[in-house]
Amino acid sequence: MEYDKGIKNRLKRIEGQVRGVLGMLEEGQDCREIVTQLTAIRTAVDRTVGAVIGSNLEQCIQEELEQGNSPDKVIKEAVEMLVKSR
Repeated sequence: MEYDKGIKNRLKRIEGQVRGVLGMLEEGQDCREIVTQLTAIRTAVDRTVGAVIGSNLEQCIQEELEQGNSPDKVIKEAVEMLVKSR
């Protein structure tokens, strides 16, 4: 599976946010600011998980349909992955 540039950019942005939080910790910044940034990171990760599952789901459904199969199993697996990610 190839992932589009957008997903890679999301992960690079998250990586930068994590580095920023590490810097905040080293500087001894207020915990409220750190928690705010960690919450933003968690939200970004959750959205990235959704984007990865969504792009894979689309491709997997197309493959199942091309093979003459029902995409129900693939959809169920995607839903289970989303549930597990939370």
